Amino acid sequence: MPIFEYETHLPFSREDVFDWYSRPGALVRLHPPFAGRVIEEPSNGLKDGSESVLGINLPSIFGTTLAAVADIAGSATPLPVRGYTKWRARHTDFRPGRGFADEMISGPAKSWRHDRSFEDDGTSMVLREKVTYELPVVGKLPSAVQKLVSRQFEAELTRIFAFRGRQSSDDLAFHQAHGRLASQLALDPHHVPGAAPVKVVAVSGATGLIGRQVCALLGGAGIEVRRMVRGSADPQAGEIAWDPDAGTLDPESLREVDAVIHLAGHPLASRFTEEHKKKVLDSRVEGTALIATTLASLESADQRGRVLISGSAIGYYGATPADRSGISGPLTEDSPAGSDFLAEVCEKWEESTAPAKNAGVRTAMIRTGIVQTPAGGALSQLLPLYTVGAGGPLGDKEWQSWISIDDIAAMIVHLVFNPEAEGPVNGVGPEPVTAKQYSKILASVMRRPSAIPVPAFGPKLVLGEQGAKEIVGADQQVSAEKAQTLGYAFRHHTLKEALEHVLGS
Repeated sequence: MPIFEYETHLPFSREDVFDWYSRPGALVRLHPPFAGRVIEEPSNGLKDGSESVLGINLPSIFGTTLAAVADIAGSATPLPVRGYTKWRARHTDFRPGRGFADEMISGPAKSWRHDRSFEDDGTSMVLREKVTYELPVVGKLPSAVQKLVSRQFEAELTRIFAFRGRQSSDDLAFHQAHGRLASQLALDPHHVPGAAPVKVVAVSGATGLIGRQVCALLGGAGIEVRRMVRGSADPQAGEIAWDPDAGTLDPESLREVDAVIHLAGHPLASRFTEEHKKKVLDSRVEGTALIATTLASLESADQRGRVLISGSAIGYYGATPADRSGISGPLTEDSPAGSDFLAEVCEKWEESTAPAKNAGVRTAMIRTGIVQTPAGGALSQLLPLYTVGAGGPLGDKEWQSWISIDDIAAMIVHLVFNPEAEGPVNGVGPEPVTAKQYSKILASVMRRPSAIPVPAFGPKLVLGEQGAKEIVGADQQVSAEKAQTLGYAFRHHTLKEALEHVLGS
């Protein structure tokens, strides 16, 4: 059977790297967004018998695009639509601190075994990986065709493993900077540079695009994550029940929580009818107020220095210059709110955190920009057009303030740890681009043309005239200076870097 081998050198100790691999969320952080998704995390860490389930996309940008199209179709119809294949694997040969393997139980391959060996390499370490595999049907093909298929398959594996290497290095560096590596915690379990110890964090919107990565990053930091869920909760799984519509949240469920990251809200991308706009506004204001008042009552009775990091968006500043009273230049956290609908939503959303702040809870609001990932959002909706060579700019000189999925997740966690982080913080990359530049950069990364402008009626059909103006036609040059002043180190400074990473280019 064919064998694929790959080495990743990491400037960290073997023990720290293995420990990070063992923590909850590692698989979510390691699985590339262009290659699929994690459906079920390992049932028992890396230990023998632990099982996980992945959703595997077809290879190349075409597979990523097919999954994106399926997700878009699935959100628009009650019919089950799936653009990936399920892959169930079981861990075996667990060697604490040294290695483990996984074998495919069911999936698209005929057979698959993936061995990992963690080895010392001076002051750093090397991860040696060996995949022994067999593809279906291929063995019956002519020898030359078999070699071609294996070459293409292993090129895809190289793409995936290269992503994992970059992701491992970036996450470990992030945790090291915040004193969260195993070796640092062993010296002092409360060691978080310049911050109070954070052990337990509750997260609303934990299954969302950003929330999933935030939870995984927290798990990699050795933090206990308690997911806030609607309906019945499983306390054994660390879940917290809440119902923002009914205004119910048991204060006892948050008593042991050091910080709450609040990301839940009704999905924005839909036609801007009065009913939809009401759901967008009410879900954000009522949910935030419920969490803020609950934390306020807890902090008033027991001053522990709790933290609230609440979602917001750069829509706060208004979609266009006409919506912000003639203010020009980069928008900072001190810029006033705009005058359109999304600005009103963001302003009331942030104001709803006031009870927590007034009670002494350190409160910060993350004004998120255009998140870049093929797993959802704006980029996933553009992929089909660009993949077939029909992509083009959604405008010309309008400013688009983007941020990679990894940077927005890491920035949110950074705000949890940083005792100086309060008030609004722009969750955007340091180098915004114009709509025309965005199109050219995306086309370059995907190796496609970008000559066909998207017709104005397209977004209007989906979002309505107001939604198209405030989401697709937004013109917002937003500054990332405050985040940098707070010590956040960006992983992806340029849009090109971000797109190459999330698309595996």
